[in-house]
Amino acid sequence: MYLFGQTLTGDGQFYDHIEHEIPIQIYLERSHTDIGFIEGYSEDYIKVNQTFYNRKQFTFVSRPGY
Repeated sequence: MYLFGQTLTGDGQFYDHIEHEIPIQIYLERSHTDIGFIEGYSEDYIKVNQTFYNRKQFTFVSRPGY
């Protein structure tokens, strides 16, 4: 189970969020950028709301129950 606000970094965490339909929030530095469900991921990108976010540039946060 993921905690509300837990930072996500690993492929297994992203996979779990897809499989269990857990929303995530995306930040650029400390600014909210987007929120939604992961549509796909690769070594370099996370796809949310038809937008690719660079894994090295953005921070991804779990939002279970949102």
